[in-house]
Amino acid sequence: MGFKALFLNCTLKRSPEVSNTRALIDKAVKLFAEMDIESEVIRVTDYNVKFGVSSDEGEGDEWPAILKKIKESDILVIGSPIWFGVRSSVAQLVMERLDGMYEESDHVTGQFPLYGKVGGVLITGNEDGAHDVAANTLFNLTHLGCTIPPNVDSYWVGPAGPGPSYIEAGGERHLYTNKTVRYMVHNLAYFAKLLKDNPIPTNIMELYAEAAEESD
Repeated sequence: MGFKALFLNCTLKRSPEVSNTRALIDKAVKLFAEMDIESEVIRVTDYNVKFGVSSDEGEGDEWPAILKKIKESDILVIGSPIWFGVRSSVAQLVMERLDGMYEESDHVTGQFPLYGKVGGVLITGNEDGAHDVAANTLFNLTHLGCTIPPNVDSYWVGPAGPGPSYIEAGGERHLYTNKTVRYMVHNLAYFAKLLKDNPIPTNIMELYAEAAEESD
């Protein structure tokens, strides 16, 4: 298809430690490959990403290198473990850094850089919270300009409390996770092509001007 999918693995673990979230990501990567879609996986903890809400937080900040890859992608998938019922602190950091893209809108239309891209989310954990992680993350992505197709979240959660995680528990055999990751991959691929062939025409700058005329 000529599209590129970028996965941001927001595990708290650093390489080469085994990541359960990466194991689920790898399933999606394999499925995308079967559709001739290239994938790249970035483990955010392997980079020096500073706290902040801009696209560049100064000397030593490696977020700009990740942001460049985001801008070059057609499909953006956030992978996050669940901690204390919510997305990981790394996933939260990523969303806060993406906030800087509001300042990089197109000078003609005002569209943010994520316009024309599609977004999804993959989640692993040993406790409740998958719906919370998916809801908040997908909502954030759509506000940043991403198109969110139907059924673009897939997750695996084990019993509440400590216990075996996705890999140890044999999550790769879990029907619900296996079907939803397929829904995600196919819908992301379809809508990526749809947007490529039919770019969103909305001119945010013109609409802002209209709104300003009738506002205090």
